[in-house]
Amino acid sequence: MKSKKIFIACDTKSVKKVKKIIKETQSNKVKVGYKFGLEFFNSKNGRSYISKIKNKILFVDLKLFDIPNTCVSTIKAIKDLKIDYLTIHISAGLKALRESKKVSGKIKLVGVTTLTSFDNKSLKQIGYSKNLKKIIIQQAKLAARANLDALVCSPYEVKYVKQKFKKEIITPGIRLDSKHNDQKRVATPKKAFQNGSDWLVIGRPITKGNIKNNFNKFLENID
Repeated sequence: MKSKKIFIACDTKSVKKVKKIIKETQSNKVKVGYKFGLEFFNSKNGRSYISKIKNKILFVDLKLFDIPNTCVSTIKAIKDLKIDYLTIHISAGLKALRESKKVSGKIKLVGVTTLTSFDNKSLKQIGYSKNLKKIIIQQAKLAARANLDALVCSPYEVKYVKQKFKKEIITPGIRLDSKHNDQKRVATPKKAFQNGSDWLVIGRPITKGNIKNNFNKFLENID
């Protein structure tokens, strides 16, 4: 049985809060990494703090989405951080994905499919005519063609995404209860692992409130 792996989303501007999250989420039961998104990365001391973290699995979730040259330049600009995972929108296109992969080096380049805040209705509002499932299958095929290292999708898409993309699957939209917040496609940790996720991404259910108690509750819900 493969080990369970999670990224804890450090969605805050506070270095003090991040230090507390890391301190109170150590476990021998699961492999734990830490995900830093645009909020922390762009905060006053965020980038500097990330550069100083030692012996942790680091996932920088910048969701690059630009012309190929800008994506490539951005990856080169953050090479000093020694991070493990970095996201790029598959919607940036095959050329941007391939050229970014060429310069990513030891960084695992992670393709982002369709955000978990979208459903079929909201996709139609921005002009997509295909349904969610068809779009994500197409995105998974593109990620495979670009030889990306991992792929992000919701718990609901894992089973059919894995048929097209054979590497790591990272799954956000993890909830311990029925609260969806601003996400539409969510699932429990147990369900996501059953569907075949390699990594779960979980933030507020652990980091909001009593972190240690929330983390222990999470651990109770993964088997």
